[in-house]
Amino acid sequence: MIHAVVHLLSEQPVTADLLEMPKPTDSLLICTNMRTLDGKRPVFIDQIGSTFVLPYLHVRFIEIVPERPDAEGADATGQARPAEPEPAPDADLEIDEDFLRRIREA
Repeated sequence: MIHAVVHLLSEQPVTADLLEMPKPTDSLLICTNMRTLDGKRPVFIDQIGSTFVLPYLHVRFIEIVPERPDAEGADATGQARPAEPEPAPDADLEIDEDFLRRIREA
């Protein structure tokens, strides 16, 4: 399942579980477990356990929420993430005394 925030036209955003990543050729969004951002049942839904089919005509955009870190090395699509660069150690930083002196004098 892919967790997403679906922004509908003229409605507050809702969270939902997508069965698969949306494709450019899709015309419908199929999802389950639709809830408001605070975890409640939206007023336009009768049964929370249903499968929902939303035409993209009513969807402004979709935020794909990254997976939790328990899926080490993979993103929400299951593909490997590029390695993040390590931050430079603080010991390599030098203070430019002349620059600081010029700032104080100005």
